[in-house]
Amino acid sequence: MAGNAGAVRPLEGVRVIDLGQYIAGPGAAMALAELGADVIKVEPLAGDQARHIGRYGEAMVRAYNRGKRSIALDLKQPQGREAVLRLIGRSDVLVQNLRPGAVAKLGLGPDTVRALHPRLVYLSIAGFPSQGPSADRPGYDIAAQAESGLMSVTGEADRPPQKVGVPIVDAAAAQAGAQAVLAALFGRERSGVGATLETSLLEVAMHLQASNWCDYLGGGPEPTRIGDGQPHNAPAADLVRTRDGHIVLSAYAEEHWARFCRVVGRDDLRTDPRFCTNARRVEHRGALRAVLSECLSDLGSDECVALLGRHQIVAGAVRRYGQVLGSADLVASGLVVDAPAPDGPGYRAIGLPYRFGDAPRDNPPAAPGLGEHSDAVLAEAGYTGDEIAALRRQGVMA
Repeated sequence: MAGNAGAVRPLEGVRVIDLGQYIAGPGAAMALAELGADVIKVEPLAGDQARHIGRYGEAMVRAYNRGKRSIALDLKQPQGREAVLRLIGRSDVLVQNLRPGAVAKLGLGPDTVRALHPRLVYLSIAGFPSQGPSADRPGYDIAAQAESGLMSVTGEADRPPQKVGVPIVDAAAAQAGAQAVLAALFGRERSGVGATLETSLLEVAMHLQASNWCDYLGGGPEPTRIGDGQPHNAPAADLVRTRDGHIVLSAYAEEHWARFCRVVGRDDLRTDPRFCTNARRVEHRGALRAVLSECLSDLGSDECVALLGRHQIVAGAVRRYGQVLGSADLVASGLVVDAPAPDGPGYRAIGLPYRFGDAPRDNPPAAPGLGEHSDAVLAEAGYTGDEIAALRRQGVMA
């Protein structure tokens, strides 16, 4: 599928079969599409389950399926399995995150498929590690947040555990999966052999907390919820009220704390026994936060960020989505892209979070409709018009 003129497309010529649902599998496949791969989304006749869960599901489809072609097949029928196996035989990568055991029951598990096609890179994303007792449990983002410890450290100390405000584990699993595929494709260039890759939402959720876990594994105290701020440093990610909202502030290194005190005209804080060292500031965090708000409450959030930034002090304005969309940094980045549709206005979406030099980001088109490319994809695989029509009459293809 053609991309932007001048865009870098390192995966041009790579073909991917996407058997995924919701976010993690489709997201991994879409990351490959944004790098130039031809991604064929193989959906059941009713479509990706995300197509049936309302507005947010529709947003998932738009967000994680740009640049793909869709074919709808009933893989429970022999003709459907034959069709997808023919597509796999012409492909370099297969991505799947179906419910546990589903691909094996369909005769499409990694051992079976890679025995037929040793050069294939086969990525599976599950809820839990395949070697563990929970391998057969369904696993969504929220289960991984809960069982990895992430929810136990999210929220206020005196309130129940909370989830992160977005499906962060699903999204991170998509990127981790794409990274693994890229490594396997590079390895295949040397060895001539593909790979069977696995990751799970639980493992990804743990990996997102690597610094917390390294501290705990090294003998540190078990992490707990403290709301904003970091448990061992202050001010560090502390929420500070401003005239028109809030900022977060980190100035816990002694040099940075001294600089902050000078900038706000409160050199006396450097020698205040409550705040003279990081350990004392952590001990008196409540009083410290009151002082920080007192120092900055006359300034707007953007003014605070500009003032502190000029003096190399880390701060960020807490923004709502509407404010983020209008920020100069986001506009300059070009991260929000247009996803053109062949028969309509398309929509705006979030593009790849990195660039190749000065080349423009590739801009894949809008997510496909269910089965939008079924005929074309099967024709490319060698099916005749009569054979395609027969599959449709038999209820194998939508």
